Amino acid sequence: MDFRQLRYFVALYEEGHVGRAAERLSLSQPALSQQIRGLEQGLDVSLFQRSGKRLLPTLAAHTLYNHAVALLDGMERAREALRSFRGQAPRSLAIGVLQTVNASLVPMLLERLREAQPQLVVQIYELSGIDIERRLLTGTLDVGIGFLPPRQPGLHSLPLYEDELQLVIPAEHPLKEFKKVSLTQAAELPMLLLGEEFRVRQIWQEQLAALGRRPRVQAELNQMGGILDSLAQSNLATVLPGRARQVNATDRLLWKPLSEPRVLLQVGLVFRDAQRQQATLELLRSLLEGINPPRDGLN
Repeated sequence: MDFRQLRYFVALYEEGHVGRAAERLSLSQPALSQQIRGLEQGLDVSLFQRSGKRLLPTLAAHTLYNHAVALLDGMERAREALRSFRGQAPRSLAIGVLQTVNASLVPMLLERLREAQPQLVVQIYELSGIDIERRLLTGTLDVGIGFLPPRQPGLHSLPLYEDELQLVIPAEHPLKEFKKVSLTQAAELPMLLLGEEFRVRQIWQEQLAALGRRPRVQAELNQMGGILDSLAQSNLATVLPGRARQVNATDRLLWKPLSEPRVLLQVGLVFRDAQRQQATLELLRSLLEGINPPRDGLN
């Protein structure tokens, strides 16, 4: 057993799928399967059982995962500590970003990071909120950018800007003349939504649950761009952060502020270890200052 095999095992354990884990590791599926078989043979235990297209971890895998995460995190800390003896700053930064904030934030962040730290290799992963928090806890991400507060114990946050949930409808929708749409009105609409693993979907369900309602889900997609493309050709509605309008503007869609009540969103940096990551957090916060221009159509 070596650290490379442990890293492969952690990726497969977290993804539950050989294809996704291999893509995450930039490795072929046969090579990943071979490494996992070698790890199982070396430990003389079975780590995964196949169920349809998914791999289910065994009890031995759960035990190994808890130890593997700590070992890999300790190794990375050791590497960072030793860099100071070579006069080297960290060379890479892994950031997880919600797709509902990615398009409006990441291009500007990458440009500012390139100017401030040209030697830094920045890795951006577009993930759901659940995946961001999970990977922060396992150490495979350095920082997340998502909706606050984080859900998982052990994670901390720094606010960046505020947004607001809006109703998005096709241009010929019956509500096209409304300046605002109440939560009660929106609850009646058949919707095309992101999947339940996405934080925007969870926030929407929480708001309706407070009214004793459930969303009328007509269809689901796991990609915001696909939802907006499909919406323009349907009679369905969706809910998205208003800031997404800046990079998805089209006269085929109308964005309507929600009211009674408004649904405010706080976006910020999410991280695990404030003391160890202080320099990185200060850098990102300074680069992202002033990113919240006035939002058209919001009162």
